[in-house]
Amino acid sequence: MSDQAQLRSVALWLEEQKIRHLTAEARGPLRQLDSDQWPAAYQQYLQQLAAPVSGEDAPGALDWLLGRAVRLSYGDNLKKYQSVQSNGTAERANAPKVPSQNPLDNLDFNSADFVSGVERLASILDVPSHPDHLVTLEAVCSLVSERLNSQALADPSQIVVKGTAFPLDDADLGFDTGDPVLNRAAKVLRLLYIRDLRQLQTAINEILVAVQNLIADPRTDTRLGKVGR
Repeated sequence: MSDQAQLRSVALWLEEQKIRHLTAEARGPLRQLDSDQWPAAYQQYLQQLAAPVSGEDAPGALDWLLGRAVRLSYGDNLKKYQSVQSNGTAERANAPKVPSQNPLDNLDFNSADFVSGVERLASILDVPSHPDHLVTLEAVCSLVSERLNSQALADPSQIVVKGTAFPLDDADLGFDTGDPVLNRAAKVLRLLYIRDLRQLQTAINEILVAVQNLIADPRTDTRLGKVGR
């Protein structure tokens, strides 16, 4: 709030109507909205409230006062608000349950049948099994979305990796954890991170190409008398 007059009026209203920390007589300096001493009175008022902000931070101080006013107002009408909340909870509990049209909403993802199905699917796709079947399912989903989508099935050559395997053991990690197994895992994580960066760069390039296609062929709009679409 940039208008000092409005800020002072709001601060005074909050004190008189909601916060009510000062006695009526002690609010005198705050009521003198046009006084040059008002900022000092306001700062003293904030200190009396143990506010964590200074009066010089006008937005922060006002936000803190509003929060305090809301808390006090809630405390004064606690039973009223609790009854509203209780009624709302009861209404939701008594509301008729509409069956979901999405079959996935009716699945029990922790049932024995579901876990067994995930394990069979992972075995068919040669996906390593994880102790947490949901992690295994996530890996299966990643494989299906990347390797078994319509484009990949139409042209498998675009996703089939060619060439020699990356020499993971010969790669320089740049640091040593002291554990060969951890070193190897760190190398794998670094390669995955590089892959994510490449995918991000590809997405950025595609966006740039799309934007260039929109602006690289301007057409003259004779009705407007200027170049543009």
